[in-house]
Amino acid sequence: MDRRDFMKAAGGTTVGLVVAGGIISDPARAAARADIGVSVFPFPLSQVTLLDGPFRSNMLRTQAYLTFVDPDRLLHTFRLNAGLASSATPVGGWESPTTELRGHSMGHLLSALAQSYANTGSAAHKTKGDYLVAELAKCQRASGYLSAYPETFFDRLESGQSVWAPYYTIHKIMAGLLDQNLLAGNAQALTVLQNMAAWADTRTGRLTTAQMQAALNTEFGGMPEVLTNLYQATGNAAALTTAQRFDHATILNPLANGQDQLAGKHANTQIPKIIGAIREYHATGTVRYRDIARFFWDTVINHHSYVIGGNSNGEYFQTPDAIASQLSDTTCEVCNTYNMLKLARQLFFTDPSRVDYLDYYEKALFNQVLGQQDPQSSHGFVTYYTPLRAGGAKSYSNDYNNFTCDHGTGMESNTKYADSIYFFAGETLYVNLFIASQLSWRGMTIRQDTTFPEQASTRLTIISGGGHIALKIRIPSWTSGATVRVNGVSQSGVAAGLYPIDRTWAAGDVVDVTLPMALTLERTPDNPQVQAVKYGGIVLAGQYGSTGLSALPALNAASIAATSTPLQFTATANGSTVTLLPFYKTHHVNYTVYWSVSAPPPAFLAWYKFDETSGTTAADASGANHPATVAGGTSWVAGRTGNALNLAGSNGYARLPNGILGGVGDFTVACWVRLTAVSNWSRIFDFGTGTTANMFLVPRSGGGTVRFAITTSGAGGEQQVNGPAALATGAWAHVAVTLSGNTCILYVNKAEVARNTGVTLRPSGLGATTANYLGRSQYSGDPYLNGQLDDFRLYSRALSAAEIAAL
Repeated sequence: MDRRDFMKAAGGTTVGLVVAGGIISDPARAAARADIGVSVFPFPLSQVTLLDGPFRSNMLRTQAYLTFVDPDRLLHTFRLNAGLASSATPVGGWESPTTELRGHSMGHLLSALAQSYANTGSAAHKTKGDYLVAELAKCQRASGYLSAYPETFFDRLESGQSVWAPYYTIHKIMAGLLDQNLLAGNAQALTVLQNMAAWADTRTGRLTTAQMQAALNTEFGGMPEVLTNLYQATGNAAALTTAQRFDHATILNPLANGQDQLAGKHANTQIPKIIGAIREYHATGTVRYRDIARFFWDTVINHHSYVIGGNSNGEYFQTPDAIASQLSDTTCEVCNTYNMLKLARQLFFTDPSRVDYLDYYEKALFNQVLGQQDPQSSHGFVTYYTPLRAGGAKSYSNDYNNFTCDHGTGMESNTKYADSIYFFAGETLYVNLFIASQLSWRGMTIRQDTTFPEQASTRLTIISGGGHIALKIRIPSWTSGATVRVNGVSQSGVAAGLYPIDRTWAAGDVVDVTLPMALTLERTPDNPQVQAVKYGGIVLAGQYGSTGLSALPALNAASIAATSTPLQFTATANGSTVTLLPFYKTHHVNYTVYWSVSAPPPAFLAWYKFDETSGTTAADASGANHPATVAGGTSWVAGRTGNALNLAGSNGYARLPNGILGGVGDFTVACWVRLTAVSNWSRIFDFGTGTTANMFLVPRSGGGTVRFAITTSGAGGEQQVNGPAALATGAWAHVAVTLSGNTCILYVNKAEVARNTGVTLRPSGLGATTANYLGRSQYSGDPYLNGQLDDFRLYSRALSAAEIAAL
């Protein structure tokens, strides 16, 4: 679990130690130190109950495994290492008696049992956790050393000899003991943990800085994190001193300087170091630690991550933005995502204005973590890698002969789903995730009923109690046209971000949220022809059964069509019909997440000089061969240079070819316009498939200003850029719209007049556009443009301000 958040809760019914899943309300065990720089807090696992749905189903399967697994078999190597008798049958995989990482799964098991008990009150899991802690205490040496392998492993580490990762295992055991103490109330666990921390202090304290830094070249897990957490929980200053000895300069220094030097480094070795850094910031207030964590997260998410939210190929970070070239059977180790989710939580607690941390949390949780578990396994077996090559297939763990790191984090992930659905700050309640659940807080019971993403909506109901709560509901960046209703009354101003509803609530009050979902294609940064299909925020995978694939299938993007089954689509790829399902539902089949989508459009899509003197065709001067047709008595008149298209405001317009925007993400539209007269809602251009899905530019909107808008759900779902005034009449004006990433900029006369940094829609999301007009609206009642158009240009990239000025 993301189990190392130690903060004082504010505004709740209790004040105590906050661990990522829960608050310890016993004053005798309250946190010794409040976190620095934190303004949002998680709820105790005991206050959030999962209701029926895929997350609860995953949790129940994992809980069945926790009940099943024999504790004595996992204690076997600990007992032998301590010179104690053991008749248990050894386990296999990474826990076999000859594997140097043996013992790490014990820590994961301790954490999972503690989380399960804290969330569901499972007495059996409390009993099993207590038994494991008591038996480990018997195995601990007087020095505090506790492991399933001899201490000579550390002699090898410190002398530069080859050894797998001894501190990695120590971290897992320490973290599990801390969870047993904080979540399950086991006092003996803290004693054992404190003894281990004292051993680590002695072991590392005798090394020179150079010797310690050399030792850190071998993977050491989250040692700085757990030791910092122990410091925050107990005030033991030695724990913080020891934690900071694990600051790995080779990794942290470049990040502190804003340098991405991650390529070629083992990914999941690095992520826990950064979690340690953000925890050290929370403990010390040293902003260098915070800045390291922020830069690392931004770098990994923006330059090293796949569409499902995971990262790494063959467990290593690759060249930045290398995605299409790095599709294999060993992509996206799930441990990496488990740790990136932990980091995202900590960063959001630090800066709740960064809603993108929560958007990522949803993306990775739904598309990778939820789908790592085999739903056909009664014990919740999980994947290690997430293959993303064409024809990849998931493979899963087993009861006793696996015990990889992902086996361990899988036990944790599937017992802590309740920890991030809601956060709070004072009387503010953050609704982060759309997962069926019930929250008890401030004398109220709040229930969230949803089948998301099967249905793109959720309902929050005050079941009992009442009082003041300032709700902040996350409206995801992938949706447009979201609606919020309180007791049936529509609310205004709903947009991507945190939507506030501040009021005094009473039992029976209901909030309904709808989140329209649309099909989009996400291009890889290194090959725009390689794309993934998403519906809203849900990644879809082509289902290929037992059929093997030697290359990415060629997808006809325009053929993607919904079926009567929620989240199920069909499409044509390689000339045959294929079913698309959510990736998290894809199991026991060969699949593809990425596709080869027809060659990317040229950078210069079309250029209409309108220098013709007669006829019904306007030539495309870009070389892309996209001629336009003119209709409705349109004529040519003298333009700025050469001729221009004359639109008389009655029924004249030009029509561009169907599908001209197919596959286009970033874009530029630019032209010269001279208005004879201006009417509200006349269009300079309007490209789309009708009034539901289109993008347009009007010289004057109903608000009295020039406006660009794009929507996939009608007028209510428009994402807009509004200028300061309407376009003037009687003079030539240059207008342009560019989109780069989520930033859309509106230019008038070569100068930027407005921008919107939250535009998430793309022309590619409009479908195979069949109504691409110049001078005409998709709405039959809107006026035609009255004026002249000249030098109309369409690009499949965003021109810079300097390039706009040069047109």
